Amino acid sequence: MSPRKSGRRTDKLRDIQFETGYLKNQPASVMVHFGETRVLCAASIRNGAPPWKRDGAGWITAEYSMLPASSSERVGRERRGAGGRTMEIQRLIGRSLRAVCDLSLLPEVTITVDCDVIEADGGTRTASITGAVLALHEALKSLKLKKSPLLRLMSAVSVGMVDGEPLLDLDYPEDSRADVDMNVIMDEDGNFVEVQGTGEESTFSRDELDRLLDLATAGNATLIEMQKEILG
Repeated sequence: MSPRKSGRRTDKLRDIQFETGYLKNQPASVMVHFGETRVLCAASIRNGAPPWKRDGAGWITAEYSMLPASSSERVGRERRGAGGRTMEIQRLIGRSLRAVCDLSLLPEVTITVDCDVIEADGGTRTASITGAVLALHEALKSLKLKKSPLLRLMSAVSVGMVDGEPLLDLDYPEDSRADVDMNVIMDEDGNFVEVQGTGEESTFSRDELDRLLDLATAGNATLIEMQKEILG
């Protein structure tokens, strides 16, 4: 019997959906559903690279935000600039995207991928990264380059130890009581882009770490296969 209230198996992802071309005015967009978590990812392109970049190549960055009504308690708008959590997440998204790209193949443009959380039920950063790659792919396609700077697809998923059990793709109730919480970002070759792991309420053993990474590896492989299907 599953230890999860939803009845979902410990190694099963939530219901995952990607809706590409979601915005009329911005075709490089995708609505990502990780269960009840929904994130709108949209990539826009402007001419010119950041002033500090003088190598003739372009730049890829990201912004992240949670809409006020995305959570059960209203999330305040960050009118004075991104707060600490927001800044950490958008830096994570940006550097993850750059890790699977060759910026030397990008002309002097700046691509910004905006990830806006419409509804939050755990895993907003992993959903953002998984959708951001698809939005970036569509934005790069519009540039009609001889070779795409996006070298490999990439996805992200959360794993955690809850009541002594390793679980894949945590929803909010699971995440909020996890003893160990991890976010694992991987590319389509099975390489790790970034691993964020924290013992929230306790320490964790090497065996538990290996079990969590095995879960995340399988989950990311499934997500990347879904991305490939969407992209044809």
